[in-house]
Amino acid sequence: MSSYDGAMQVADFCSTSRVVIVAGKGGVGKTTVTAALAVTAARAGRSVLIVEVEGKSGLPAMFGAAALGYEEIELEAGVRARFLTPDAALIDYLVTHGMKRISKRLASSGALDVVATAVPGMKDILVLGKVKSIEETRAADLVIVDAPAAGHAVTFLMSARGLLDAVRVGPIRKQAQDVVSLLSDPARCQVMLVTLAEETPVSEVVDTAFAIEDRAGVALGPVIVNGCFTPLPVGVTADTGAILADARAANRFVSAREADDLAHAAAFLEERHALQQSQIQRLHELLPLPQIELPFVFNPDITRTQLDTLAAAFARGIEGL
Repeated sequence: MSSYDGAMQVADFCSTSRVVIVAGKGGVGKTTVTAALAVTAARAGRSVLIVEVEGKSGLPAMFGAAALGYEEIELEAGVRARFLTPDAALIDYLVTHGMKRISKRLASSGALDVVATAVPGMKDILVLGKVKSIEETRAADLVIVDAPAAGHAVTFLMSARGLLDAVRVGPIRKQAQDVVSLLSDPARCQVMLVTLAEETPVSEVVDTAFAIEDRAGVALGPVIVNGCFTPLPVGVTADTGAILADARAANRFVSAREADDLAHAAAFLEERHALQQSQIQRLHELLPLPQIELPFVFNPDITRTQLDTLAAAFARGIEGL
């Protein structure tokens, strides 16, 4: 496949749904995957808006940007981001519906939280309603929502259907209906689940996938398997003697202790890779969805350099679907 064909395939993939909700268990790298997908889409010529709903993520630091607020900021060319809170979304809703004075009173009196929590699921509806508005205005080719962790993700996505059962008339019901319309249309929205190739995360992502599809009625995209170890390169061995022999052949001095440490590291990598592959196969058997594998990044903090590596792997994974 030519690089042009590959770029076209990535661009098409990033146009499958206008909204992608990235969800996963805490600690699986959900926000990192969100950032990597944004960079991948921007490289393919798509404009991207990242919507952060929980705050305090490391997303801005990955791009060397300031903390996110309600107003959009540019992270880099083609990628913008903002932080949505229920309070800000409620004020925005009231202002756009001709109730600016009421919104000011609520803000000054501290009653916003009371209003937002008066109906179960209302906070989620306010945020998702704003996402719906962003999608309708075509603010970007692709809107990526960094969703709550997996436990809350299902209730986050179920909130609109719950409100339809609880509220029969009025603007809240209309908002819920609009959100359900967004979530249930695969051309407008899909969920991309993130996991690690480990037993517990795989079990949890399978349960989450069936819950989202069956109860929330949202289409599922490929599962992103994050933090995958690559196999040892050809010619690299976990044998101490072979390492010493290779060093001598290359006219390099390696002590016996160093060779032993290298052998243990290679053996550990081989073992981890084998364990991950068994869990990836288990995931494939339990959940009939395509998978995209992203490599383990040997860096404590994800920076723009690591995002480039992950974005390149993301693009290869898309081309391989």
